[in-house]
Amino acid sequence: MYMSRISLKPDANKNPAFWRSLEDIYKMHRVLWSLFADVDDRKRDFLYRCEEKRGGVVFFVVSEREPHDTQGLWQIDSKTYQFQLNAGQRLAFVLRANPIRSKKDAEQRQHRHDVIMEAKTRLKQAGQLEGDRPPENEIVQEEGYRWLATRALQYGFSVSEGEVRVDGYRQHRLFKPKGSHQVRFSTVEITGALTVTDPERFREALNKGVGPAKGFGCGLMLVRRV
Repeated sequence: MYMSRISLKPDANKNPAFWRSLEDIYKMHRVLWSLFADVDDRKRDFLYRCEEKRGGVVFFVVSEREPHDTQGLWQIDSKTYQFQLNAGQRLAFVLRANPIRSKKDAEQRQHRHDVIMEAKTRLKQAGQLEGDRPPENEIVQEEGYRWLATRALQYGFSVSEGEVRVDGYRQHRLFKPKGSHQVRFSTVEITGALTVTDPERFREALNKGVGPAKGFGCGLMLVRRV
């Protein structure tokens, strides 16, 4: 596996391909994907996180292969990613997650529900007046933590509520090119400390991601020793 830090070169805006790549978020993602597209039918085998830094955007990427720029747009710094893991190890982490849960309807069709919006709906249906409901940041913290904690074991780690912060709730609406289909998803930023319970499962989580919407920059957990 490889860990890469990918940013636009200072003179990228002089390249016509730069402006075409930034017309919309799909094109930006497609350019990122092109760094790994060595064959036409290659499936995504990387995770990424996009951050806005002073002077532009930076992608942090974990991948099975090293990225390669064929358009001369990107500054790429890659290194081998082999994190030493042990049961009981304590790590600080940051995760951009898509906090949803799946439910089946009366006809056994599966639907995905945003846990934050679902909590707000429950409060409204319970008859709570808007002024009596908890502020959004409290709902985001409680529901976001619950979402992570109930999935932690399957990914090989555990968390404690007092050591995890959840904020930055955002709803995203994107339109796919060549059509009017709208993609809607939400994200939260989860930071804090965790304990490794199963090194092999946790390594899989670091390499393959946590939760859904990985194609939209969710699921990459960045960790460091504490």
